[in-house]
Amino acid sequence: MELRHLRYFVAVAEELHFSRAAEKLHIGQPPLSQQIQALEQEIGTPLFERSKRHVALTAAGKRFYEHAKQILATVESAALEAKRIGIGEEGELRIGFTSSLPFSNLLPRAIQAYRLKYPKVRLSLREMFTLDQYQALQNDVLDIGFVRFTGLDAPEGILLKEIGRDPLQLVVHDSHPLAAQAKIKVEMLKEEPFVCYPLGTGSGLRNLIRRLCHQAGFEPHISQEAREATTQIGLVAAGIGISMLPSPLALVQIPHVKFLPIDEEDAYIAMGLATIARANNALVTNFLKTLQSLDE
Repeated sequence: MELRHLRYFVAVAEELHFSRAAEKLHIGQPPLSQQIQALEQEIGTPLFERSKRHVALTAAGKRFYEHAKQILATVESAALEAKRIGIGEEGELRIGFTSSLPFSNLLPRAIQAYRLKYPKVRLSLREMFTLDQYQALQNDVLDIGFVRFTGLDAPEGILLKEIGRDPLQLVVHDSHPLAAQAKIKVEMLKEEPFVCYPLGTGSGLRNLIRRLCHQAGFEPHISQEAREATTQIGLVAAGIGISMLPSPLALVQIPHVKFLPIDEEDAYIAMGLATIARANNALVTNFLKTLQSLDE
């Protein structure tokens, strides 16, 4: 049984007239009658009562009509959904982001603009370290990653595009002698205990801090590690040490903590967009276009 047989049957059932149904279907009446007869033979029972002046559904035809309408509606809905998914208007878009990104203006603007333009797309948002996002992209767990990095290197198969830079700021207790400074030179931090991310989080921030300190002539003393930026700020508030974090995190207001600008040319961390190279995904394409439109 083919879908066209169901369409032919439904047209006749709705018109209860073979000539009008044939006109509606843009086919001849004799072929239509033959197709209905073939359908009845396949099913094994008459679906219509026929006379020269009268066409009516049999009891079996009435029941079959209900199912045929439902089947055709389901097929039409499935085809429409498949088309919308294919052009990126439905489906699920999985986005990863590092912990500091929600404090920047870019991610909230991009998400809001995308949701307004593609309201039927389900967004799955996950906070993840940069290295975890790379792995999730490679394992088809994420479609897009908002990552932090200090260079353009990325694992094989991942396309990484820089989309912004955030200067680093020094995080200190407001009673610290440095808190009175308008700007900080890294050489002023030689004797300070640092609160940093553990190695292997993928942003490269710890290595960047180490490089900045080496350029200033000393090895930083890491007194405490914390995986969350807000935890690092809390530890600074507790007097454990100082920290260097991207400037958007200055929005985190914890008592007795100050954020100070660092007066070094390369004291910044880049924000990047990571996707799978050569991936053919309309959802991702539409999101990238939305992101690009924010700057137009």
